[in-house]
Amino acid sequence: MTGPMLRMDIRGRGGVALRDVWNAGPRNYLGLQVAGFPNLFTITGPGSPSVLCNMPVAIEQHADWIADCIKHMREKGLERIEARPESMDKWVEEVNEAASKTVLPMATHSWYLGANIPGKPRVFMPYAGGMVRYRQICAEVAEHGYEGFALS
Repeated sequence: MTGPMLRMDIRGRGGVALRDVWNAGPRNYLGLQVAGFPNLFTITGPGSPSVLCNMPVAIEQHADWIADCIKHMREKGLERIEARPESMDKWVEEVNEAASKTVLPMATHSWYLGANIPGKPRVFMPYAGGMVRYRQICAEVAEHGYEGFALS
C-alpha cells in the first residue's frame, strides 16, 4: 500500500522525504493527506478503505471528494490544503480502532500489515470501518469546512 508512493521519492516542505515521515508506518488524515506535504492527495492509499472494498468505488469516492475540495478552495480563493498533525493522530487512532474490531490484524501475516517486506514496520494500513462509514466521515469533514485540514 505504500511501496509505489515511497519509490517515487515524494518530497514535502523543506525537502523532507515521505519515506522518512512514514519510516515507522504510514500516518495521514483520512487516507488523503500527510502533514508537511501541502496539496498532495494520496488516492486509495493507507488509511482509506481502498483494498477492503471495491477499488473503483474507492477511487471514485476519493476523486469526487478531491474535486469538490479543489472547487471549494477555488471559490474561497485558497491555494493550499494540508492535513493538520493532530488530525492525523486522530485518524490513525480511528484506523486502529476499526481494525481492532476485525481479525485481520491478528490473524494475518500479509501485505495489509506490511509483513511482505522484511524490516517494514507491521501496522494495519487500510481503514476497516467500511466504505459507507468512510464516505460519511469524509462528507462531514467537507461539510465542516474541511475540518482537520489547514487551508490557506
